[in-house]
Amino acid sequence: MFLHRIHLDPRCREARRDLSDPYQLHSTLCRAFAAPDRKCPEGMFLWRIEPEAAPTGHPCILLQSKMLPDWSCIGIKGWLAQADPAIDLNARLSLASIQNGRRFRFRLRANPCVTRNGKRKGLLKLEEQEEWIDRKGGQHGFSLPRTVSFDLSETPAKRVDVRVSQEQMLTGRKRDGNAISIFSVLYDGALEVTDPERFRAGVQDGIGHGKSMGLGLLSIAPTQSST
Repeated sequence: MFLHRIHLDPRCREARRDLSDPYQLHSTLCRAFAAPDRKCPEGMFLWRIEPEAAPTGHPCILLQSKMLPDWSCIGIKGWLAQADPAIDLNARLSLASIQNGRRFRFRLRANPCVTRNGKRKGLLKLEEQEEWIDRKGGQHGFSLPRTVSFDLSETPAKRVDVRVSQEQMLTGRKRDGNAISIFSVLYDGALEVTDPERFRAGVQDGIGHGKSMGLGLLSIAPTQSST
């Protein structure tokens, strides 16, 4: 797998369009991984718009892929301002050799939700969002540290120690004109691997729904104690 950081130029009309419509941005990114007459293979890449812009002010997109892209195939003049050199994740993080107890810092933009009556419903309360990432950790082979939360109205309890920010409703429009919307939040924190096989699958395949809207990419970096 490869990790890329690219920067779009908002002076380009098509770049502004893509930045305002994540579904369209996903469609544009697909061009770098498939010939014009072919459909991009499902699960080929994951991506998200980062909250931090580049020093130049250009919006930044982090992208993880199973093959190297050809950015020239985007075919839009001025769309791409800069593309940093690709990082080989298998070499840098040695994913195949990750063991129980390995610790990482992580970031995940995701759709915390539950399914009720056949429909997905976004979780809007902080406690629910924390419980969601805790459950996903159990499903994907990692655990989160706990911190004591003091509430004057309740008995002190331990909650997951994770930062939740940037609650927003992402909206886009499909090729058939139908609108699509999905609730998202940004998680930042630290994790510990509890099941290496499930954890590797979570990193490779993403977590949760909305991957075509820029959600699900679990990006990780070793903590100082595990390097």
